[in-house]
Amino acid sequence: MWFDIQPDAQLKLVWLLDYFRSYPETVAKLRFRLVDLAMIELHGFGKWRPPAVDVTEKELEVAAAAWRAYRAPTPEACFDLLGKDLSALPLLKPVLVDLLEELPSSSTGLGASEMRMLELIGRGYSLTNALFHLYQLRQTRIFGQWEYGYLLDGLAFGPKPAVTGLDEELRTLHRENLRGRHGAYLRSELSLTEFGKAVLAHKADFSQHNPIDRWWGGTHLTNDNLWRWNPALIAP
Repeated sequence: MWFDIQPDAQLKLVWLLDYFRSYPETVAKLRFRLVDLAMIELHGFGKWRPPAVDVTEKELEVAAAAWRAYRAPTPEACFDLLGKDLSALPLLKPVLVDLLEELPSSSTGLGASEMRMLELIGRGYSLTNALFHLYQLRQTRIFGQWEYGYLLDGLAFGPKPAVTGLDEELRTLHRENLRGRHGAYLRSELSLTEFGKAVLAHKADFSQHNPIDRWWGGTHLTNDNLWRWNPALIAP
């Protein structure tokens, strides 16, 4: 089993290890390789073979605790995990931090990826290609292209939008219509509204003016159930 630094890969790792914990004979045969870069960056495996690690009870315990915490109806257990010894799965803690930063901010009501999009748009990156595809520019690693699009929809189409210029057809296109959505995103030319500039400057709270309805692990985030993060809680 190969698992890289991407959050979805680490979540799959803890899910699988938690599952296999009930099958000790299978666990005895398992080996996994931790890859310290995104595997999408590889042009070929060739003879490259990171060290293979046995799966022991320590890895199983950490995985079970992480999977249980992520599936919980509140994110509190994930915050608690940051103070635990997670060294058996050395790529897990940075991923937990990235995930927790996607909770609504205590000052803006937006997660890290949403705020990063506002930052880029505010700097003049008006086309969605930069927001969705330039990985180094995006900085955050949590979401894929279409998920970034859904976040952008929320920033642009709420009662008090932070972003303007997103193609209006996206209001009515089904999420399954990927071809149509792709074309609409390419036609868009984005800029910040005055409200968006205030949110970016941490002078306004997006969630006080717009509906919040999304899932973070097992937590259903709504305006009435808005779990927020504070940078002090996730400091190293």
